[in-house]
Amino acid sequence: MNQTTIMKRFCTILTILLMASALELSAQVTVVESSIQTEKIKFETQVKDSEVNTNVLADAQRRAERLTLRKERNSVDFTANLHGSLTAYSPSWQAAGDNTITILANLNFLHTYKQGRFTLTNTASAKLGYNSMKISSDAKRGTWFKNVDEIALASSPQWAMVKNWTYGANVKFRTQFAAGYESRGSKDRVSSFLTPGYFDASVGFTYVLPSTRFPLKINMAPFAMSATYRIDQGTSKDYSVPAGHKSKYEGGFSIQLDFDRSWGENGWLRYRTTAYSFYGWITDLSAQKKFKPTEDKPLYEHVVPTLRWENTIDIKATKHISTQLYVQFYYNKAEYHKLQVQSMLSVGLTYTFKNK
Repeated sequence: MNQTTIMKRFCTILTILLMASALELSAQVTVVESSIQTEKIKFETQVKDSEVNTNVLADAQRRAERLTLRKERNSVDFTANLHGSLTAYSPSWQAAGDNTITILANLNFLHTYKQGRFTLTNTASAKLGYNSMKISSDAKRGTWFKNVDEIALASSPQWAMVKNWTYGANVKFRTQFAAGYESRGSKDRVSSFLTPGYFDASVGFTYVLPSTRFPLKINMAPFAMSATYRIDQGTSKDYSVPAGHKSKYEGGFSIQLDFDRSWGENGWLRYRTTAYSFYGWITDLSAQKKFKPTEDKPLYEHVVPTLRWENTIDIKATKHISTQLYVQFYYNKAEYHKLQVQSMLSVGLTYTFKNK
């Protein structure tokens, strides 16, 4: 056989083998269908009935509403400070010096209630400071002496009239906690509780400056009363209260300016000032009519207005460490003919709470 005949037979055999392989592969990949029986599944939902007490839900809602209203209407600002200093020297110290301890505590409380056109502002403050140092070089221990002592309470109900104007009353009371003496080691008592005590009441109008940068309040009271108390008759000073009496009352008008502002994101700087002046014009007119010239007092002396100006600067170094500068100017000619000045610079711990 020639070469061409051999190639034809070879191609024929190769074709038959390829066809047989294709049939076998087709048989291997054939998918056999199977019948699957399906069943319907039923889902049942059973809801149990239960009784709900609507009174409990209503009471909870009312309590939540009252709590919300109370928080909206009331604002509280409380600050407590404890400042002090300590100076100590060893027995071998040759330069001049003395061991001293100074402690000063301050409490300030401000509460404001506002509902509609009515606003009630209540304030309370207390200061008490002592220091200890030796009276003489022979003394082994220092003597404690009170140098700061004050209680101040105030309340002011106001009703809104027109924009930035209100009318109402102002009531203030001021005294001290404990007895005070002329000097360290002295038995000469000059003050005690309600000696002196001051009570001021007035009715008038208040203007609030519409500025957040300069929050100033101006209260003008055409009718005011000022009372001075001397309950302890054993003090060496009478505080202008007539001999044999425990109180003195004057009528006139008063004016008061209040300013309180904080600076910084966390209120690191705060300045508060209050200036109060009272002029007893009603008492002045009455006393002038009753005046009778004498050799010691030939001419009538008119009543001079009293002035009390307090300034407080708080500087916070941290959240609980602060520096406070306090300066007070007080003038009351009936008590003393010169201007009285008190100043304090202290550093210590501080705590502040605000509900808003």
